[in-house]
Amino acid sequence: MGSEHLEERISLRKRKDIEISTKRYLQDAMSAMALGLFATLLMGTILDVLGTQTANLFGENAVSAFLVEIAAIAKNMMIMGAGIGVAVATALKAPPLVIYSSAAVGAMGATLTGFGITMAGGPAGAFIAVAVGAEFGKLVSKETKVDILVTPGVTLITGGIAAKLVGPAVGWCLVKLGQAIMAATEWQPFFFGIFIAVIVGLALTAPISSAAICVMMELSGLAAGAATVGCCAQMVGFAVASYRENGVGGLVAQGIGTSMLQVSNIIKHPWILVPPTLTGAIIGPLSTCVFHMSNIPIGAGMGTCGFVGSIGTFTDMGFSLDVLWKVLLLHIVLPAILAFAIDKAMRGMGLIKDGDYKLDL
Repeated sequence: MGSEHLEERISLRKRKDIEISTKRYLQDAMSAMALGLFATLLMGTILDVLGTQTANLFGENAVSAFLVEIAAIAKNMMIMGAGIGVAVATALKAPPLVIYSSAAVGAMGATLTGFGITMAGGPAGAFIAVAVGAEFGKLVSKETKVDILVTPGVTLITGGIAAKLVGPAVGWCLVKLGQAIMAATEWQPFFFGIFIAVIVGLALTAPISSAAICVMMELSGLAAGAATVGCCAQMVGFAVASYRENGVGGLVAQGIGTSMLQVSNIIKHPWILVPPTLTGAIIGPLSTCVFHMSNIPIGAGMGTCGFVGSIGTFTDMGFSLDVLWKVLLLHIVLPAILAFAIDKAMRGMGLIKDGDYKLDL
């Protein structure tokens, strides 16, 4: 009887496409969450900068005012959690009614406070609330004749419970962790410059979302600047080191796309992870101690991916020739030179061989 019940539960989970796994949540859902952040917070930030700068250059005008106005609404969709809700529910392969309800669940997770916790759940709370609500919504979807009532009702109620009971605590922990990291970076910029650049850079190359992690921790200031150069070191480093194997296509795909493309090669040839990672460790303290680079949370975990890290730096530090040359030096030039030199030395020692970086592009 027990085995039959277990088989029935497994069959239900397969039929409803419910997969409780690290890949589904930390890889698929978090990557989708990052896309939700880009579509709301990032694009809102870019439009706001465009509107503000055009107003500064040409004076107040209708176009600038319109850009600033829609930018505020776009950014608010991230603050309210709606963009995250739709993105995460889609990644969890939820049916339409669950996805639509998840916009509201994301807002619950982002804005509700918990019992004894005055801080709202924020992006982390939105992620957790939607993950719970979407899975329960999938379970009951199309199982009754009043699906239009049951499915959104279950999604909203279960997601709301998670938003109230779990989201604020997790959000509080991640924000406090981010604050501790930022304080530690101010206290010991050299060592934490190395630490943050390496860790966030590795997270960017791994199949998880470094951008979502930085946003959930609200990472900013010097720590965000170090995180950015660590990500740039991975992306530009892999792009340049693998140029002889992958050519211009690989240079673009990794340099402004993602270094995650190298994951399968890293598993087979772990030594290829050394040049970009060591590059990040070298540039990290330069960012914190010498150039005092900073960033906003959405740019911290992106590096040169779509040049989001650089855009975030300009947003935080202002656009000037002084900031421009620092960005070019730390985000592109130094990562390229250092990774190339370290890779060449390791090839000379026989640790890295021709073909180790080869991608199927």
